[in-house]
Amino acid sequence: MDFLSLFENDFLGIIPESFIAFAACLLLVYGVNVPEHPSNTLVVNVGWLTILTLCTTILLLVTGPVHEMVFFYNCLRIDSFSLFLQVIILLSVISVILLSLDYLVREGIHSFEYMVLILLSSCSMLLMVASYDLIGIYLTIEFQSLAFYVIAASKQDSEFSTEAGLKYFVLGAFASGILLFGCTMIYGFTGLTNLEDLAKLLTGIASMPVVSSSGLLVGIIFLCVGFMFKLTAAPFHMWAPDVYQGAPTSVTAFFAICPKLAILGLFAKILLFTFYDLLNSWQSILLLCSLASMCVGAFGALGQNDIKRLLAYSSIGHIGYLLIGLACGTVDGLQSMLVYMVIYMTMSLTTFGVVLSIRTKNGKSIKNIQDLSGLATSNPALAITLSLTMFSMAGIPPLAGFMSKFYLFFAALSASLYPLAVVGVLTSVVSSFYYIRFIKIMYFDKSEQTLQFESLDASKAWVIATTMAVTVFLAAYPAPIFLMTEKLALGFCI
Repeated sequence: MDFLSLFENDFLGIIPESFIAFAACLLLVYGVNVPEHPSNTLVVNVGWLTILTLCTTILLLVTGPVHEMVFFYNCLRIDSFSLFLQVIILLSVISVILLSLDYLVREGIHSFEYMVLILLSSCSMLLMVASYDLIGIYLTIEFQSLAFYVIAASKQDSEFSTEAGLKYFVLGAFASGILLFGCTMIYGFTGLTNLEDLAKLLTGIASMPVVSSSGLLVGIIFLCVGFMFKLTAAPFHMWAPDVYQGAPTSVTAFFAICPKLAILGLFAKILLFTFYDLLNSWQSILLLCSLASMCVGAFGALGQNDIKRLLAYSSIGHIGYLLIGLACGTVDGLQSMLVYMVIYMTMSLTTFGVVLSIRTKNGKSIKNIQDLSGLATSNPALAITLSLTMFSMAGIPPLAGFMSKFYLFFAALSASLYPLAVVGVLTSVVSSFYYIRFIKIMYFDKSEQTLQFESLDASKAWVIATTMAVTVFLAAYPAPIFLMTEKLALGFCI
């Protein structure tokens, strides 16, 4: 009884995460005891229950009794920044599941555990952005990774999916070792693992000559390398194209959006809060990775014909742009990064929604970009939607993608990071080639095979319409997202 009373208030802070974990256990029991149906309705039923769970979790987050708290002996922290990240993560997961339901039925993926693993990975992402200790950070990242390894190989009858899961497991374990080694070096040099305690200890330490040759910098470098791998930032991106191509398309959509929001938010918390006084040390690492990611994303996608590989390189390029805001180390930089995160999420959801909606005449999912030929004739609505999204990703005004890139480049110029701004503009021009290539194929190439465009199911149609509307609305009236992110950035940095 004394033990429970000791943590009575602490448990109030993890009500949403506890609810997800409890719901995952119930769904696992439900899936085991309900017999599978030939029409594959079990995975759909569990999927809708998962969506209901995540919607309830959002309500618990927004209306919860605690919005600012440090608990469990400084292992977790709730604030407006983590709450914002948790909400957009859950919204992205809900959207991906809505896009995936019809795909899972058509592809014959009968495993209801797919949804349970997504639910568990969502729980890990919520805990990740609230982590306030190096040990907790490592454990939540591993919790997420273990679920991802299995999800990547969820299509059991596909050797490509199995290869993707195995490759992700091997390289992910290697990256986790690097991340753990970095945490160990930081602890060995400071004797601390709590982020707030580290921030207090390192205040003003940049001026000390011993820092330039200490193990602390080695630990920060290894920590950054581990996070760069998880973000698929170059030159640690080698696993992303193969895993994205081999995994089922719904899994690719999940990997390309949801975990990056969580890891990038956590990375920003570590660098801008704990190691801010060592800005000059880690800024150069982010600068190099940002430059490499933008170049690899722009030039690597030029020769790609597989849609998922191309979107993988596109994702690497977008990570490069996001790292610009983080490398600035300023309020404007953090704000521009948050704005770009939201717009990147909506654009990616629209793109994957359209890709998941198109099938060949024999009912198979499209694989190559050339498979989109004739889309403007067969389904003009989807063609216009994908065209606007591609223009936005390319950064063509007056769409939301241009607005977010412009604000990132402006923040880089304000922080005197001129190489990032110049290379960002040049790589945006190069990447416009393969984005506009989508439009050229849809409108001007003749189709070699008849594509099958059935009426979209309601869930997929709602996601595509909503994300497209958000992209257009933010382009026409960006004030709400600017005001929200500015408030978050000011509160976080101050």
